[in-house]
Amino acid sequence: MTGSVVLAAVLLLVTGALPIRAALQLADRTIPVLVFVAAMTVVTELLEAAGLFQRVAHGVARLARGRTLVLWGLAAALCVVTTALFSLDTTAVLLTPVLVVVARASGLPVRPFALLCIMLANTASLFLPVSNLTNLLAQHRLAWSPSAFFLAAGLPAVVACVVPVAVLTVLHRRQLVGRYRPPTLRPLADPVLLRISQVTVTVLMVALVSGIPVWIPAVVAAAVLLVATSRRTRMIPSPRLVPWRILLFTGALFVAVETVRARGLDAALQAAAAGGRDTGSLAMLAGVGAVSANVANNLPAYLLLEPAAGTDPARLLALLIGVNVGPLVTPWASLATMLWHRRLSTLGEPVGWARFAVVGALIAVLTVAASTAALVLVRPA
Repeated sequence: MTGSVVLAAVLLLVTGALPIRAALQLADRTIPVLVFVAAMTVVTELLEAAGLFQRVAHGVARLARGRTLVLWGLAAALCVVTTALFSLDTTAVLLTPVLVVVARASGLPVRPFALLCIMLANTASLFLPVSNLTNLLAQHRLAWSPSAFFLAAGLPAVVACVVPVAVLTVLHRRQLVGRYRPPTLRPLADPVLLRISQVTVTVLMVALVSGIPVWIPAVVAAAVLLVATSRRTRMIPSPRLVPWRILLFTGALFVAVETVRARGLDAALQAAAAGGRDTGSLAMLAGVGAVSANVANNLPAYLLLEPAAGTDPARLLALLIGVNVGPLVTPWASLATMLWHRRLSTLGEPVGWARFAVVGALIAVLTVAASTAALVLVRPA
């Protein structure tokens, strides 16, 4: 599938179906996104090799003191905070192995914790501009400060976190009762490499919310860890650390959607998303955004529907609710979901997409509706 999509994108570029000017503008907006994802994936792989995830997993499991429901709540809080401060892609690549290790070491089922991670990676991405790359695009359009963005999106963002946690808790209630035995801490192969990793990731997290373009600190952190790992372990890092197939697939989707927009083939979609600030219009825009994200991926969907939202804060936030909270059904709906799947595959945890789609659709419908209702209550001017 990836090969066919990439080939189609190449044909669109070669034949001029996507005009050169539009292609250059698209590259300017999307290449930093893809570089950030590539660098963060490398960072994650090397942090796992250094044993950082095992240390975090042990700390979380010990903090819950053997109470499964408390562990579930701590895991949810960790996902929300990480997503809000460091982006949904960071949560997908950093926390997925942490929660898998926690569940395995504690003798608990992995699936509920894995689903909690990816659902909150998407739905908790409304709080700050850095939480989602779509937010950064909207922030630039509105010229909002991070604090102004937080104040405007705060209530819908909180609702978008509460609903999926509630749904998953009900669905997995029988697996979340009782107690577990906190895991024992295993000795590290290289404590020095772990300390280097801890310092690197701490500096990286500060840099990600500093206002610097996020791809820059991610690339620097990847370079530091590559050098440290190769020197401490004498291991030559493999190019397979980078998720090439995912990046090519996402880039091809960008090209395809931008071609549709540049050729004016999205008239029906723009008409469906058009409207004002009333409840029905905001709900329609959020719904169209959610459906489009599941069809085409959330970042291209945002770029496609941005003109329909205009510069009205309430409409842009409704669109963000749709493309941030809604892409929970198809595997390609968000880059975070594809990265999450890749991490689970490397950890030996298969994903059943049929069940994922059913659970994701339920959570998407309820969460988009509830978050849009919260937006109607605050409706920023």
